[in-house]
Amino acid sequence: MKREEKNQQMRRRILDSALEEFAKQGYGASSINVICNSPDISKGIVYHYYETKDGLYLSCVGECLEQLTAYLQTHVQLDGVSVEEGLGHYFNARSRFFQEHPLYQRLFCEAVITPPAHLKSAIQKLKAPFDTLNVEILQELLRPVSLRPHISREDVIETFRQFQDFINASEPPSGRSFDAREYCCHRALDILLYGVIAREET
Repeated sequence: MKREEKNQQMRRRILDSALEEFAKQGYGASSINVICNSPDISKGIVYHYYETKDGLYLSCVGECLEQLTAYLQTHVQLDGVSVEEGLGHYFNARSRFFQEHPLYQRLFCEAVITPPAHLKSAIQKLKAPFDTLNVEILQELLRPVSLRPHISREDVIETFRQFQDFINASEPPSGRSFDAREYCCHRALDILLYGVIAREET
């Protein structure tokens, strides 16, 4: 086996172990020692590939966001659907992705909703392609509809960004599941959009 293949396999083993630890314990309570409990993974090996715990955590978050963004790009179809149907497609695709990847779900929640303070800026950079895709989806949903005369698409997108920041900054009620939070986000975005779309005259 070539050296590069061995390096890739070792990185994969480290990331798989780290994903499980970060998803289970969160960044603050996670331990490099636990990550090293997996066979063939020593602390020296971990620090050979990742200089710090921060770097390993950001690699896991980056992988999560890359996989989620790629999944949504290929699974959200908006051609010929209403705004309501399009929102349903988007949130159903998100739900399916996290059902298939439960470790990513828990990592995503922490990284997006309650990120480690000193990593917030780095996570925001990793999240930029995901945020861009969300805006593109919103623009596509708005394309065939009419807005109230004094409201532009740019206004809606900026309000959407502020809405995202508010949702992410708010503390979820104790015991609220991820699915319940997703439902609240879906419902709130639906209300936001239908509050700006002009009603058809009958």
